[in-house]
Amino acid sequence: MKDHNPQTMGQQFGRRSWAEPWKIKMVEPLRMISREERDEALQEAGYNTFLLRSEDVYIDLLTDSGTSAMSDRQWAGIMLGDEAYAGSRNFYHLEEAVQNYYGYRYLVPTHQGRGAEHLISQALIKQGQLVPGNMYFTTTRLHQELAGGTFVDVIIAEAHDPNSQHPFKGNVDLAKLEALIKREGAENIAYISLAGTVNMAGGQPVGMANLRALRELCDRYSIRIYLDATRMVENAFFIQEREKGYANTPIAEILKEFCSYTDGAWMSAKKDNLVNIGGWLAVNHEDVFAKTRNMVVIYEGLHTYGGMAGRDMEALAIGISESVKDDHAKARVGQVRYLGELLSDWGIPIVQPVGGHAIFLDARQIYAHIPQDRFPAQTLAAELYLDSGIRSMERGIVSAGRDPKTGDHRYPALELVRLTIPRRVYTQAHMDVVAEAVKAIYDNREEVKGLSMVYEPEYLRFFQARFEPLS
Repeated sequence: MKDHNPQTMGQQFGRRSWAEPWKIKMVEPLRMISREERDEALQEAGYNTFLLRSEDVYIDLLTDSGTSAMSDRQWAGIMLGDEAYAGSRNFYHLEEAVQNYYGYRYLVPTHQGRGAEHLISQALIKQGQLVPGNMYFTTTRLHQELAGGTFVDVIIAEAHDPNSQHPFKGNVDLAKLEALIKREGAENIAYISLAGTVNMAGGQPVGMANLRALRELCDRYSIRIYLDATRMVENAFFIQEREKGYANTPIAEILKEFCSYTDGAWMSAKKDNLVNIGGWLAVNHEDVFAKTRNMVVIYEGLHTYGGMAGRDMEALAIGISESVKDDHAKARVGQVRYLGELLSDWGIPIVQPVGGHAIFLDARQIYAHIPQDRFPAQTLAAELYLDSGIRSMERGIVSAGRDPKTGDHRYPALELVRLTIPRRVYTQAHMDVVAEAVKAIYDNREEVKGLSMVYEPEYLRFFQARFEPLS
């Protein structure tokens, strides 16, 4: 019998079961509506899983953003909320947690990560500048474009190959980046936009050695590095597991060292930091801090709450301390791997190696007969919901959007469906149900025709676009 134990991955000691490092104190009932009801719900949602009502969803793998289960300590912290408009004690608890665990000097709270992306983009990007990064993320790139910048992908080539087993597919291609700097001029580079675990590549990590080399390169050209720290704890876990010299280093220490090579970070606290709402921007340079702290008053709220209630900041401060514990990170990534191994055992194409927060189904391979402009990943997400009430999301041509200069679809190399695992929410039995549902869809793949888009919003179309099945 194959051992799916994430704690002993790759070891041949026989099967040894494992358990999550928490016990269940409260439950939320789930229900499965009938296939006829799911068909009706899917039609009403325009075959877009973002437009489904959550009450019609059985297992919700749409996102890990704001969907985590908070701990008893976090819920206790909620009752300690200081809701003063200015100078809330909870802000100072949060500031101390970010300084202790991430190492940055200055903190600007925001309502969520998107608010922090907006602040850093508006503060640092001048019209016409380039923003190189290790693969785009939807909201990040849009904020950079709205600020007058142009994102340039400088991730290594392996990141675009779902079958590559490169251990750090999130790495920056340093030669490609330096060629860009020499060609365009360092003064035309706003900053490096670095993501810790690259979402659109399948949750793939960045290696510490690559970041050190990136830091040295940027120092030669006086270019700053800003980090999307949304899933940096997971990135630290992969460094501990895969990179020489870190096997015995606690994840908290790896995280802080990684951040030390960057000039600041933005954070969607709804992921790694284990809360349902919130975000932050943290920087080391006083001039950037002064500008963004002034801007947050315009767009988010006073600089000591930034769109969050005091109770939310307290839960966030506690969540940061819980997220960096080694047993939490191992269990979190281990559950994702468990699902990935089940699917791989059945020969279902997924992005390899399995990333930190989700399984990414390779819709391009699964629906090889559906052209990309007939939205194979969107089709797969719709079919999975129809079969079993499981909600996932598209990460392909719909998410890539249109080129603002030509108006044409962007055609990414990866056409994926993301099965995103919320933290501390589902059990291994839920993962078994998900795997069996995906296999049922895979076995009937030849019968599916694809979709046409019948409504397209101007921005971030994957959230609100509507589709119809092709006959």
